[in-house]
Amino acid sequence: TMTGIAVGLDNLTRSAWEKRELIEAQLILGRRGIEAIRTIRRDALRSGMIPIINTMAAAGLVSLPGMMTGQILAGVEPLEAAKYQLLIMYLIAGGTGLGSLAAIWIASERLFDERHRLRLDRLTTSD
Repeated sequence: TMTGIAVGLDNLTRSAWEKRELIEAQLILGRRGIEAIRTIRRDALRSGMIPIINTMAAAGLVSLPGMMTGQILAGVEPLEAAKYQLLIMYLIAGGTGLGSLAAIWIASERLFDERHRLRLDRLTTSD
């Protein structure tokens, strides 16, 4: 979950920096800040989901997840172990999605001030 959130936030901040002229042009045309970065937020959320989707795609084919392997070694039917593993993977994917969505939402709100001006200076660390 943390990997997905980190990838999503990295994509959001990098894209906001790279596309700052486009964002400011949309702000000049009267769009609110959130509207100006809608596609950037969508792409950031999509990139945040890539790690868990790749993990889910490989589970059972390339690698056997730990819980499933433990249950099979303990004598549980493989189909039953696979059902539990799917449930766990779906819960992790849901947590990653919700965590990424919340982090991207909060970070994108932080990119703008109360007058909908782009504030990229908030991306730097204060020393």
